[in-house]
Amino acid sequence: MICTSLHHKNLEELFEALDSPLVEMAEIRLDLCPLNNEEIEELFSSCEKALIACCRVDGNDMQLWEQAYLKMETAVKAGAAYVDLDIAAPVSISQRVQKLAKNCPVTLIRSYHNFELTPDDDYLRKAVLRCFRYGADIAKLACMPQCPEDVARLQAFYRAGFAENADIVPSRLLMFSMGEMGRESRIECLANGAPFSFAYLDQPCAAGQWQLDDMHKRLYGDWHGVFRNDFQAPCSKSFAQRAIVAAALAGGTSRLEHYSECEDNKAAIGFAKSIGARVRHGKGRLIIEGIGADSSTKLEKPCVNVHESGLMARLALPLLSVLGSDERQIKGEGTLLQRPLSNAEEIMAAFGILLKNEDTQHKKGIYVPLSIKGKFYPGIANIPGQGGSQLISGLLAALPLCDRESKLYVSEPKSIPYMFMTQDVLRHFGAKIDCELEGDAQMLELQDWTYCTGINFRIRPNGGYKAADIVLEGDWSAAANFLVCGALFGAAEVQGLDCRSVQADISILDILSDAGACVAYDENCVSVRRAPLQSLNFDLSHAPDIFPIASIFAAFCPGESRFAGVSRLHNKESNRADAIVQILTQMGVEASIQGNDLVIKGESLSSRMLNGHLLKGGKYSSRHDHRLVMALKVASYAADSEIEIDDCACVGKSFPGFFEQMDN
Repeated sequence: MICTSLHHKNLEELFEALDSPLVEMAEIRLDLCPLNNEEIEELFSSCEKALIACCRVDGNDMQLWEQAYLKMETAVKAGAAYVDLDIAAPVSISQRVQKLAKNCPVTLIRSYHNFELTPDDDYLRKAVLRCFRYGADIAKLACMPQCPEDVARLQAFYRAGFAENADIVPSRLLMFSMGEMGRESRIECLANGAPFSFAYLDQPCAAGQWQLDDMHKRLYGDWHGVFRNDFQAPCSKSFAQRAIVAAALAGGTSRLEHYSECEDNKAAIGFAKSIGARVRHGKGRLIIEGIGADSSTKLEKPCVNVHESGLMARLALPLLSVLGSDERQIKGEGTLLQRPLSNAEEIMAAFGILLKNEDTQHKKGIYVPLSIKGKFYPGIANIPGQGGSQLISGLLAALPLCDRESKLYVSEPKSIPYMFMTQDVLRHFGAKIDCELEGDAQMLELQDWTYCTGINFRIRPNGGYKAADIVLEGDWSAAANFLVCGALFGAAEVQGLDCRSVQADISILDILSDAGACVAYDENCVSVRRAPLQSLNFDLSHAPDIFPIASIFAAFCPGESRFAGVSRLHNKESNRADAIVQILTQMGVEASIQGNDLVIKGESLSSRMLNGHLLKGGKYSSRHDHRLVMALKVASYAADSEIEIDDCACVGKSFPGFFEQMDN
């Protein structure tokens, strides 16, 4: 990335400069800009781009250093992404800035400057280590070369200078030579892995510095990135399907606002109609007249076609068990017919229900099409949660219709947020469901579900669901593709998202933030901008649907990223674990599965462009998986040639308008 140095500008001039799309991030020279503390606070609190707060002081005048510290403190507390402190700062100032950086979400740069020469390698090594010893997240070294060999020596540290220090990776080093002799090193450091390099807007800060337009052309050529503020999230199909089912069961007329069509939502509507509900479409609205189901309701046609929706299959299974009589059937089509319903036989047997495959080709496990036999008995049951949340969601939807209380204990739960979503939607329609989590209370309070060992659900009879009018949430699964596009290639705003949502895939915000992207949001809009990225470790066991797009994102995060939860990917529309590794490998990205982790070796966009490491274009198989198609489309913005996808139509399963929005 290019960091634009801004100096000798007042507040209005700084805002004007920051409005330029060429300014990806900026260094604000607080020692050279005539800003008071109020203006510093306004600047750093209102700019969504990554800003570096920098305040240089020559000498050891403590009064000047105190003034510099106050400016940096104001900037950091207002929202600076980085603070840059010279390693020669007085000890007391150094300690206070380190403490400030530790207590605030800011990246600390410790700088070493030598304006006369480039010291020998041993001295340079010690300077870098000293930067890290005194709190640096990034060590910056800028030296004056006496000969071309000095420039080469400094850049060599990226490749072999700290092999014995595993934590000192190239993305934590910013090393370049000053003066005209060092001009090229300001580009070369990006090729070697530096997180960013400096350029000037209208007047240089130092000899040898590139003008912004020139560096932009050298780095990006004709590539202009993605800058969009008009993305609109479709409604969450997970939220919509649950709401459609509840409205179909309820007594009275329900109105579901912010509805958008997709194949899985059509499957839910098909289920609603098959049990006798009436469904009408308005503009962005569904109007559903429910059947008023209760414990005495018995369906006349206990056979439904859930098409290719795995969620609908698992919601329908307990509901048909409770409402149906005699033998009931669930049919489907497409990839669903090859995806086993994990633990379904064991779970439903706990309630007196027997399941049988209708297709004799399957010798082990339960698949659609299937038949349901037996009488459903509510009560107390221990349910394994390793297979996911969808069948448990079906039980939570069915048990309130029974005539007595039930208690479920879910052990080793996965996709916990989806259970919360089910609970939340059903409560709108009058369900009485309480839950209690087991595990590390402190970590659970932080919503780290990896520390949840079990869930106790208590479901009380509700005498039937009641009609409700609700607004369907925007889909974080679909929006994740837009957000990653902005975080990698420029900027993106997505409308129609609820940042208080319990949807699992809101985790994309944590992934982007953890890696260093600039994320901002209000009640209905989320915006993301490019910033220097770093590798990350993240557990996606509870949000497996964003594995594909998170994997593309990690390909541009320098270093080794790990995503836990690979076991959740085997029974999706494709074997997503194998598919992701195959796609990344074909693109030229090193990726592998190690145990339950997907491991990806990433490289920054700047480095990829300068080193000829853009993703490889060509023909790619989506394996008829809608989420892989969307991830491939995002990847195409940084490919060396066109990415041809064999089946784009399958995005209709969740987001028919995806390509229309992306290509707008």
